[in-house]
Amino acid sequence: MKKLLTILLLLVCCLAGAQQYDVLDQVRADWRKAAGMEGPHRFDGQALTKAPKGYKPFYISHYGRHGSRYAWDSKTYSLLHTILETAHAEGALTMLGENFHDSFEAFYQLPLINTGDLVPLGWEQHKKIASWVYDSLPEVFKKARHIDAIVSTSARSIVSMSSFCLSLKEKNPKLDFYQSSTHAGLTVVTPTNAPAALKRTFQGDDFSHVESVSHFNQRFIDYDGILGRFFKDPSYPSKFEGGRTAFVTQLYALLGGYHNYEERPLFDQLITSDQLLNLWEASNYFSFHEDLTARYQNIPLLEDIIEKAEIAFRNPEQAADLRFGHDYVFEAFMCLINANGCGTVPEKATDVKYWFQNYNIPMAATVLFVFYRNRQGDILFKVVQNETEITLPQLTPVTGPYYRWSDFTAWARAMMAAHPEIS
Repeated sequence: MKKLLTILLLLVCCLAGAQQYDVLDQVRADWRKAAGMEGPHRFDGQALTKAPKGYKPFYISHYGRHGSRYAWDSKTYSLLHTILETAHAEGALTMLGENFHDSFEAFYQLPLINTGDLVPLGWEQHKKIASWVYDSLPEVFKKARHIDAIVSTSARSIVSMSSFCLSLKEKNPKLDFYQSSTHAGLTVVTPTNAPAALKRTFQGDDFSHVESVSHFNQRFIDYDGILGRFFKDPSYPSKFEGGRTAFVTQLYALLGGYHNYEERPLFDQLITSDQLLNLWEASNYFSFHEDLTARYQNIPLLEDIIEKAEIAFRNPEQAADLRFGHDYVFEAFMCLINANGCGTVPEKATDVKYWFQNYNIPMAATVLFVFYRNRQGDILFKVVQNETEITLPQLTPVTGPYYRWSDFTAWARAMMAAHPEIS
């Protein structure tokens, strides 16, 4: 009984540590967090915890989101242009709306042409991340070791992979690389977008009781207040594609994303801080809601990490397996493994933000499984997200952020058995 109480106490402490009750204060204080997944990589990680005595790092398994880009949806530019230009011609804009129209018209054409493309900051992010990984874990990259890198077929991800690998190569020219970008490889790096003939589906949980995104948005987004700042009649965008919701959605994407490629604070004062805060919370809830079912569809990525790690344990030449993809895979995968408890589904929709924060999936978001081994062959690992060590509350750590690999694989097997593939 005493042992059981100790385990329960440890679990409660882990879970309590995963909750962040000051989330809204953090978002209000940092526009990069208010931008959610459209914000740039922040590089605000902490120093890594020293490994237990006798253990040395020898292998890394990685998944990285592409770096900073222009908006992924051309409507962020084209829809806002159409509505603002029409409203301008019809005299339907407020004074703030006219100022926004003028600034936006002088701005949007180049981003529109480059929709979805990596920007220079995106290249620099992956170069800097790879340098940090090398400098933090130099033992992994000693001598002429081998690295495999697989990437989705999107150009922004391919260029991000190139930046990361070139940065490692600059650190140690003896490193040997193999890079791959195929549609068949999407089964690993973007399982939900795999070719139909190869796509796998897994049984999920029943989340029918969870509040819908549309209902949550109606409660949280001040549509009249936001639209009333730009249009003399807040209902004006209703006559366009997607109506009021589409305009506000694309406005939020613009406000959060343009800092990735534009140094001037062109659009920072368009809405109030409270309105931006509520837009973030709605965006965060949407991300979490999408992950409820998508998390289990990313089991192939987890399988790949486990399989390649087991191979690397027996291959002294293998230094790392790198994977480059997208935010929707990254966030769902982190929920799948319950990183920092982000897979928790709270009873109240308004409590989601305390467990799950989509600003943890910024541009160039990175997760590393770092493996350590002692002379007896015992293997520990830790998970590092965006240069910060994280917890896996479902497991009991050996010490600090270090877990037994055997405990993780046992948990993974049980989780996957509870969510079998649907033939």
